[in-house]
Amino acid sequence: MTPVPPPTQPALHESARFSRVLLKLSGEALQGDGKGGISPKVLVEIATQVKEVWDLGVQVALVIGGGNIFRGVSAATEGMDRATADYMGMLATVMNAMAMQDALERLAVPTRVQSAIEMSSLCEPYIRRRALRHLEKGRVVILAGGTGNPYFTTDTGASLRGMEMHADVIMKATKVDGIYDRDPEKDAAAVKYDRVSYPEVLQRGLKVMDATAISMCMENKMPIIVFNLHKRGNIIRAMKGEHVGTVVGELPPAPRDR
Repeated sequence: MTPVPPPTQPALHESARFSRVLLKLSGEALQGDGKGGISPKVLVEIATQVKEVWDLGVQVALVIGGGNIFRGVSAATEGMDRATADYMGMLATVMNAMAMQDALERLAVPTRVQSAIEMSSLCEPYIRRRALRHLEKGRVVILAGGTGNPYFTTDTGASLRGMEMHADVIMKATKVDGIYDRDPEKDAAAVKYDRVSYPEVLQRGLKVMDATAISMCMENKMPIIVFNLHKRGNIIRAMKGEHVGTVVGELPPAPRDR
């Protein structure tokens, strides 16, 4: 029986605004309208959008939180040891990463899961050079386990991995269409920012990422796009250079202009 060759990622399309991105998803994004767990329907919807980006020839790394399964900070406020709670949260991110891997591979998108907490029976250990090689070979790399250390959020993990992967931009998927001066779900008069600087995010206490993550991005000039994941087509529109959500920092030139 002739073996089936693995799917090959197309070359970078001329319409692509970026050549390599890191997409940060919250664990809650996977649960849909439920109160926890993973919604198979939502999982397929997100995987389909990631495939559209992959089909453009853009190299994709993913970081997924674990809040739909277990939130370390919440457990710590209830009396659990913070380090223990955070490690449990990291394990939840591995479960989400494996679910996303399954959804992507059912769409014929080659993937690799790498975890900052080594568990060789389930996934690869996080090795930066290996992750970069996977991206170069056209595989979507799903980075789980946060930073591998307690007291750090998956937002900080995403910032760190984005810089290690030399991503052009970090795309932070949320349930609102950008950054507002106050919670738009609680105040209809909330004002949306089209573009904002890193110092403004920190000084105004805008809810984008935690202060550690924003500071790391500022120091390394890593731009962030905050957008609504649940508005179909937002990811691919951003990939093609359309204005989507809110931009933090300055976007790099398009690949053809570098």
